[in-house]
Amino acid sequence: MTIRNDYFEQVYAFKDKQVIKVLTGLRRCGKSFLMEQLIEKFKADGISENQIIFYRLDEIENEALLDYKTLYETVKSQLSDKMTYIFLDEVQLCPGFQKAVDSLFNKKNTDIYITGSNSDLLSGELATLLSGRYVTIDMQPFSFTEYLHERSENGMDNQNLEQCYFDYVRYGSLPFTVQLKNDEQNINQYLNGVYNTILLKDISKRHQINDISILEAVIRFMFANTANICTSKKISDTLTSSGRKVSQPTVENYMHYLEECFMVYKVGRYDIKGKEYLKTLSKYYIADTGLRNMLLGYRNIDTGHILETLVFLELKRRKYELYTGKIVDLEIDFVAKNPDSINYIQVAESVKNQETLERELKPFSKIGDSYPRFLITMDKTPNKDYNGVRHINAIDFLCGKELA
Repeated sequence: MTIRNDYFEQVYAFKDKQVIKVLTGLRRCGKSFLMEQLIEKFKADGISENQIIFYRLDEIENEALLDYKTLYETVKSQLSDKMTYIFLDEVQLCPGFQKAVDSLFNKKNTDIYITGSNSDLLSGELATLLSGRYVTIDMQPFSFTEYLHERSENGMDNQNLEQCYFDYVRYGSLPFTVQLKNDEQNINQYLNGVYNTILLKDISKRHQINDISILEAVIRFMFANTANICTSKKISDTLTSSGRKVSQPTVENYMHYLEECFMVYKVGRYDIKGKEYLKTLSKYYIADTGLRNMLLGYRNIDTGHILETLVFLELKRRKYELYTGKIVDLEIDFVAKNPDSINYIQVAESVKNQETLERELKPFSKIGDSYPRFLITMDKTPNKDYNGVRHINAIDFLCGKELA
C-alpha cells in the first residue's frame, strides 16, 4: 500500500524524543499500516526485533491485554536496558490504558507510539498525567493524490482524471477500498463492516446506547446533509415529525459521538466583519464519501456539497484552521487560516451560468480586507481572475495545486 509520506515524516521526526506519539483518525484510515511502516524503517535503521513491541488490541489473541494491569506487566516484562519501541494499536479498547501508558512512559529507554479511533483518546486522565509530554498526529483517509497513486499501484488507469474523481467520490478514500478496484459489491461489503464496527464498538458499546436505530437515524441525517448547517434541534424535530421521537439533548450527544470517532467534522462560524467567532449554526462535513454512499446510495447525491466536503478535507490535510465565514447576511464557504495568511474560499460545482457566478462572487465584494480570495469549481477553464478572486479548477486543487 502507498506510503503515507506526510504522516510518516511527522511521526518519524519524533523518534527517540521523550514524548508519546499519538496517532488518531477514522477506523481503517491507515494508522495500523503506518505503524508497520515505522517498524520496518526502524529495523532498516538497525534496531533489533527484540527492541520492538507491537500489540494490536483489537485482535482476539490480545484480549487479555484489555486489562490495563496485564497490558503494563506484559510490556514491562519485555523491556531491556536498550531503547525499546512500544507500539499499541487501538489502545482505547483497554479501559484505563492511560495508567499503563503513563507507567511505561516513566520507565527508562522507552519510546511509545499509540493509535486510537477516538478523538477523546487524550481527554481526562492521560491529558492530566502527560500534560506537555505527547504529540498528536491526526490521520485522514487517502487524499486524491494518494488515491491516484494507489490506483496506479493496483494497475488501474488514471488517464481520465475526471473519471478518477467520480470514482473517488463514489467509493470513498479508505485505503483498502482502492485495492478492490471499483468492485461495488465488495467495496460496499467492506464499508458496511467498517461502519458497523464504528457503530457497535466505538459508539454504542462505549456510550452504552441501547436503541441503535435512533443513532443510525442521526447518522443518516448528518451524512445526507454534509456541508450543511446542522443543529440538534433541527435533527430532533425532523426525526420526531417522522415518528421517531428523540430529545434534543440526546441528538446533541449523538452528534458529539460522531465527532469523537471521526465520522464527521464540525466547522464553526467566523464573523468576518466583526472579527469574532460565533457559537451557533456550525456546519458538519463527513470524513468519507464511500461510507455515505454505502449507507444512503449514490442516487440523488448533492454533487456540489460533496465537492465542498472534499475541498474541506483537503484544506484540513494542509493544516488550515477552518471556519465558515459570515459577512453581513452572506456566507463564505471557508475562512482558511494559517500562520502566514487568511484565505477566503468559495466552492461551487460550476459557475458557467452568469447568475451562479455572480452569486458566488457577491460575498467577496463585502469583505473589507485584502486577504487572498479563491473560487474553486469543477469548470475546465484556464485560471481566471475576477476582480482579485482567483478561479481554480477543483481537480487541480485536489491534485496539489496551492492556494496562491
